[in-house]
Amino acid sequence: MLTARLTNANVVTMDPAHPVAHDIGIWNGRVVGLDDAVTGLPAREVVDLQGATVLPGFIDSHVHLAWAGLKAATPSVAPCTRAEDVLAVVARAAAERPPGAWVDIAGYDQRALGRHLTAAELDGVGGGRKIFMLHDSGHGCVVNSAVLDLLPASAAEGGGFLAESAMTAARRLRLPYSQEELADAIERAGRQCLAEGITACAEAGIGGGLLGHSPVEAGAYQLLRDQGRLPLRVQLMAAGDTLRPVAAHAGDGIPRALDLGLRTGFGDDWLSVGALKIYTDGGMMARTAALTSPYVGTDTSGELQDTPERITDLIVDGHLAGWQLAVHAIGDRAADLALDALERAQRLRPRPEARHRIEHAGLIRPDQLPRFAALGVAAVVQPNFLRYFGDDYATVMGPERAPWMYRGRGFLDHGVSLVGSSDRPVTDGSPLRAVQFMVERASLSGRAIGPAEAVTVDEALYAYTAAGARACHWEHAAGTVSAGKRADLVVLGDDPRRVETSRIGGIEVVATYVDGVRTTHPGAP
Repeated sequence: MLTARLTNANVVTMDPAHPVAHDIGIWNGRVVGLDDAVTGLPAREVVDLQGATVLPGFIDSHVHLAWAGLKAATPSVAPCTRAEDVLAVVARAAAERPPGAWVDIAGYDQRALGRHLTAAELDGVGGGRKIFMLHDSGHGCVVNSAVLDLLPASAAEGGGFLAESAMTAARRLRLPYSQEELADAIERAGRQCLAEGITACAEAGIGGGLLGHSPVEAGAYQLLRDQGRLPLRVQLMAAGDTLRPVAAHAGDGIPRALDLGLRTGFGDDWLSVGALKIYTDGGMMARTAALTSPYVGTDTSGELQDTPERITDLIVDGHLAGWQLAVHAIGDRAADLALDALERAQRLRPRPEARHRIEHAGLIRPDQLPRFAALGVAAVVQPNFLRYFGDDYATVMGPERAPWMYRGRGFLDHGVSLVGSSDRPVTDGSPLRAVQFMVERASLSGRAIGPAEAVTVDEALYAYTAAGARACHWEHAAGTVSAGKRADLVVLGDDPRRVETSRIGGIEVVATYVDGVRTTHPGAP
């Protein structure tokens, strides 16, 4: 007997062998068949979906759940546009903390103010407490003198704004968070993902790097798993700096590894180890993405996270140790470095099925597209960056480069796997709103950004389902509604392929199923 049968549905399977269906049979958390194969079978529960559209559960291939959950519970200065309003928020937050304590502030973006705040300004409202105000990009922060005093003298040169490695040094003074605190944050963010139809995600860097929250961060996810509180399936990317030299057998050719040699693929259907996350540069919001030519109106071209030699060595060592690599590269100069290093790694030890990824691929020149294809590298993009920040990004890139940002059609036409993601909480995490941008290529103001990079609705949905599954090595169990795969599904109030493009982002997420079980989330009937 079936556990359940969903009937009278408009099932968009994303499986070319059976593209549409009306009935789904579920047993023991898996899809056992579609349409005539299951329509006549008895089921414990029959759910009449009354024509609602069903898709495979969305896969967000690049998120930061702990950061998102912590941010949601942290005092925020968004959407303040005046320095005095920001400082008032900081003053209230500081007053609630004991003397000498850390005060975390979220929502900071210098673009809203027209300049960066300074340590001196924070000193005036911090009451001697340690103020740490994280930039929304995750690539910078503003701190006060109480924090600068704990860092090398050179840290004070920026007046309180710290970017990239300097920010990391400041964060490490604050860390680690407790596993209970992280677990609560992860669960909070995970439930928001479910409300948006996301059933699986890749956590983009734990244990170190820019955004690690604890050296034992994976334990927070295991705690949730053990307690039955993990809301959705999670693949954990280890931060590149968690690798260390190992005395492995010479024949293994493994120069650096995690303890015990753990690498991509370890785990189960709910919690597993994914790619090794390696940073090459910063971000466009903080103007630290590494470009070959300066940002318009400035003399800066961004920065690399380390020397090219050390970044290359880490990429090569991760490849030799058997990892799938997720290389953060936003600017075109950073992408050059990433592609060169991946090419060198594949030369030393060919691994055609490694499925290495470049995270963000924010500014990719036309000459770089064939290199992605030749190396079999996936582009894991965040379309909502341009939906929400596109006016600013297009301005600082200028008319020649703006069409190269967060490409769609260019990747697909070159045979490059296009994978959708959000980088939650840097911006809105809704896959449907991202799909809308991928099709219309318009920012919220209506500004067209690289319209030639538009893709079809089907191609955009594929990026958040089947392509995401393949990028995470989940294609055997996820990404399509097919017999034998997990019954991870999203039920929508309308069909994204049939409504006007401008309405896609507003389609209601009626229900989300994980393992064939309907989950509860805010706003669900």
